[in-house]
This record gives sequence, C-alpha cells and structure tokens, in this order.
Amino acid sequence: QVQLVESGGGLVQAGGSLRLSCAASGSIFNIGVMGWYRQAPGKQRELIGTITSGSITKYVDSMKGRFTISRDNAKKTMYLQVNSLKPEDTAVYYCRASVNGDSHWGQGTQVTVSS
Repeated sequence: QVQLVESGGGLVQAGGSLRLSCAASGSIFNIGVMGWYRQAPGKQRELIGTITSGSITKYVDSMKGRFTISRDNAKKTMYLQVNSLKPEDTAVYYCRASVNGDSHWGQGTQVTVSS
C-alpha cells in the first residue's frame, strides 16, 4: 500500500519561512508527477504547483515567487519551500502524487501564520 505523508507544518510568524516535506512509502515502482495543494478554512483546495520526475516545475501564476517545489527521487520525497509567509497562507497543505500510475493524496499538514 502506498502512503504519502506530509510534515513540516506548524505555527510561524508572518515574514517567516517553512519547508514542507512529502514522503512516499510502500510498494513503489514509479513516482510520476507530484504536486502541492492547499486548502484554507472555508475555501476550496487549490493547486500551488507541480513537479515532474525530471524536476520540471510549474506553478499557478498567483503562487509564483514565494513558493519553490523540489524533489529528491532517491528519498521519494518532495519539498515545498515557502518564504515571506503571510497570514493568508494559513491552510492545510496537501501533497498529491502519481504513484505506480495511480493518484494518491497525503493527509495534509497544517500551516498557521500569525500576524
């Protein structure tokens, strides 16, 4: 069974930075495109960006600049670096990955930004 586990969330002051991780485990033969999403209270889940197995990244226009996605294929882990955090970045951050041809979601990690 494949699992995606996010970590690295927490409470941070506005202006600070965080690095989130998404680690894949289980019976894995192939990890394709991976992506980061977030869902703020009362809002729909939104895409931040994606990264291919060859580390080609794409970001939603509104997320360009402060968000950086990377991955370490040997560790089966994807990262999200977020800088200059704002209170409106408060959300549950989720990772999604194509593993063995199927789409999988992590359980999410809470990020809370205080002003």
